[in-house]
Amino acid sequence: MIDVYSWPTPNGHKVHIMLEECGLPYTAHPIDIGAGGQFTPEFLAISPNNKIPAIVDEHGPDGKPFSLFESGAILLYLASKTGKFLGNTDQEKFKTLEWLMFQVGGVGPMLGQAHHFRLYAPEKIDYAVDRYTNEAKRLYGVINKQLSQHAYLAGSEYTIADIATFPWLRSWKNQGVELSDYPHLHKWFDTISERPAVQRGVEVLANLRKPLTGTTERDILFGNQQYQKR
Repeated sequence: MIDVYSWPTPNGHKVHIMLEECGLPYTAHPIDIGAGGQFTPEFLAISPNNKIPAIVDEHGPDGKPFSLFESGAILLYLASKTGKFLGNTDQEKFKTLEWLMFQVGGVGPMLGQAHHFRLYAPEKIDYAVDRYTNEAKRLYGVINKQLSQHAYLAGSEYTIADIATFPWLRSWKNQGVELSDYPHLHKWFDTISERPAVQRGVEVLANLRKPLTGTTERDILFGNQQYQKR
């Protein structure tokens, strides 16, 4: 059994989808990031960066409980554990890692900033909105070009690179993007959306989702509480 400590965000959904795709038994434990659940000592013990998601695998590599944080690392761990969605040859594996790193280092951080300045910032800063909206469009263009030549990000097979990227693109409207401007990406997006495991994964904890635009939530996520020494 795997315990996943998470919330219905793009990074949370990456792991929810992967667990569903792999058919692994798991229990989802909500960490309400708008209420400060990520700062509890119990959660910090397994996720010292106070970010969701994190997992505890009762049967880790040495047969003992094993905890892991960072969504990209969790995807790699689950792929290694099950032998799924990482590729078979060295070339396939490194291509998968290449596009996984693209998501972790680019897509997530840049689209996260687009969300922040377009939706959550207490004041509108035109420079920041334009900067990150344009960067979102650039990244969508990179993905669209790759998918004009391949069915999936790392090649002909669905991998953790697709699993990592898809949840971030579900909020394309909030990023100032139109999917119709990226036809190859749009086709890929629709194909992945139809996967039963993906449909189940994005519903995990979704009934708990709530707006994160109140003063209290903003302080917890972006204000002084976020930066307290722990």
